[in-house]
Amino acid sequence: MDAVANLPPDAMIDRYKMICELGQIVTSEMNLDNLFELIMEQTTRVMNSERASVFLYDSVSEQLCSWASTDLKSNSVRISPHCGISGWVFCSQTAQIINDPYKDPRFFPGVDKKTGFKTRNMLCTPLINRNRECIGTLQTLNKKNGKFTENDLELLTAASYYVTIALENARLYENLKALDKAKERVINHLSHEIKTPLSILNGVLHLIKGKVSTGDVKGIEKTLVRGERNVKRLQALQEQIDDILQCQKVGNDCTPDVCRVALNLLEEIIDEKSDSNPEAMAELMKRLQSLEKWQALQGEALQLTPFLQRICERAKEGMNDRKLCVIQDFDENAELRIDRGVLEKVCTGILRNAIENTPDDGMVEISVKQGENETLVTITDHGVGITPTNQEMIFSGFFHTQPTELYASKMPYAFNAGGTGADLLRIKSFSKRLGFDVTFASTRCPHIPRDEDCCPGKITECRFVSSPKECLASGGSTFTMRFPHKT
Repeated sequence: MDAVANLPPDAMIDRYKMICELGQIVTSEMNLDNLFELIMEQTTRVMNSERASVFLYDSVSEQLCSWASTDLKSNSVRISPHCGISGWVFCSQTAQIINDPYKDPRFFPGVDKKTGFKTRNMLCTPLINRNRECIGTLQTLNKKNGKFTENDLELLTAASYYVTIALENARLYENLKALDKAKERVINHLSHEIKTPLSILNGVLHLIKGKVSTGDVKGIEKTLVRGERNVKRLQALQEQIDDILQCQKVGNDCTPDVCRVALNLLEEIIDEKSDSNPEAMAELMKRLQSLEKWQALQGEALQLTPFLQRICERAKEGMNDRKLCVIQDFDENAELRIDRGVLEKVCTGILRNAIENTPDDGMVEISVKQGENETLVTITDHGVGITPTNQEMIFSGFFHTQPTELYASKMPYAFNAGGTGADLLRIKSFSKRLGFDVTFASTRCPHIPRDEDCCPGKITECRFVSSPKECLASGGSTFTMRFPHKT
């Protein structure tokens, strides 16, 4: 801080005091909304300026977003990182003094036009975190007594270090709160997912008991079908959980060898001691064989077109009377070497998720493209889409987009059928184990931007659109699976 060193000792001490006070104040605040106001207030105080603002980089939209300003509402301005002084400072990571902004070709006057505020001069400095990544910019506008100087720039740069720390801490705190909330939702939703079929099964058994005791078995078959359906629902949940847990256990490379050694040893014991407990031995053998089989998934060459056509047919059967178009675009020569059961679970799970999030009269697309180095399987729905907050946690584990209080137990493939969210975690677990990649992109329907906002489930009943074409363009999600070709 050579420029500051040229100041009189008293002035230097005052500046250091102001920076320390700013640091103490902003780094002690964890609430983002309150923090933005503090940054604005403290920056204008320290810099003796009229305005202050923070632009943070949003990696999802790839834009700089205004988050704190005396002249703008939070997040009211979004600009390209290549636009304006803030964009230039963000990209170059170099602070700037601009004492005549309207003569600077980099200056973007659009913000002034929007707010009615006249920028006379400004300082702008990058916000660089400990990983040397630029997360945004801090700027202060219109010095109250003259032009900004190098001393002012040094002061704002020093303040930016504390502002960056405070923003990173607050963001981390917000993420932790979001995770806690997500965990609470997961527990509530899993409880609901288990409680509902158990309650139904309890009612089914009670009804059967009453009919059997009176000798009246009329209509009992329908009751049994209902009970069987909910047993299968619980079994499906157990299978999802087992797959996830098994994938996590595979991290220990010695596990398959241990299974094989145990099996060989058990076979020797059975051969040598035929008088041992045969039932216990047989059960132990069965369990070990099952574990070894899971650990050693066998890849086979699959012709993807007939394989995926069967999955689509089963999905159409499961949709019952739903009016939904499933478009298939398959590379006829596409072939993949992978475990059949795993690929079926992955593709079925994503396709079912797409159908359940698409209203009637809508469309779902599934395609396969075989390239030189990889095979792509893409499933796109033109449904409600996923909110930005939920997109960050979609693979985090048993995640579901609907609040538990809005969840209704429905048949698979029904619109908004819901579920535990275990499918996506299982798919991610499979991808890590078998070496393929799963990515997604989603746009939330602008007419229902929040989780609690509901789509009517049928395009013709939506009051926001006048045709299916408008709905198809309003939102949706695309999941892409990339299977590298192994040499």
